[in-house]
Amino acid sequence: MRNAFLVALMLMFVSVATAGGTGGQDEGPNTAETPFSAYEATSPSVDGETWTMSLTLDQSAVDNGTTMQLTTQICTNDGVCDPPVTQEATVSEDGAVYTISVTPPEDHTYVNWRAKVSYTDGDDEFHPFGDWYRTWSSCYYNDGSWGGSASTDDGCVEEEESPGAGFALSLVALTVAAAIGGRSRRT
Repeated sequence: MRNAFLVALMLMFVSVATAGGTGGQDEGPNTAETPFSAYEATSPSVDGETWTMSLTLDQSAVDNGTTMQLTTQICTNDGVCDPPVTQEATVSEDGAVYTISVTPPEDHTYVNWRAKVSYTDGDDEFHPFGDWYRTWSSCYYNDGSWGGSASTDDGCVEEEESPGAGFALSLVALTVAAAIGGRSRRT
């Protein structure tokens, strides 16, 4: 019974991490259906490297004083999503371009993001409504398989140690072996 509960719980978490859209396919706003004229995002997102996204309001929105608030959420390959975080955006002088940056943790699946657009009449609008735009990572687990430029059939490509680190470890091992060997000859 306990194992069935754990399996059901894991399936729930995996479905949360893979909900919406097509695995590996970034999703962003359709500029014809939103108050945005453009957006750019680092793609794919990479573990431990800065991910940046810029969203541009169309000119009519800028002219009427519309503002935005951008929120991110990072999900990991084990099916867990961090709580949403409202980001401090850098805003261009003309008020059109909002830019945010985050550094995804190791083993992340994707970076979710959305915009809260606030109009001068006090109305707010969420884009997308009830969902997230998404930038997939260079190594993600989705629908039972691994994908992305840094993935293998078994998971993510491990970062290789630098040659200097391997050389240093070998030198330490040889030094320890020589010291132990020297002591055993004396006894």
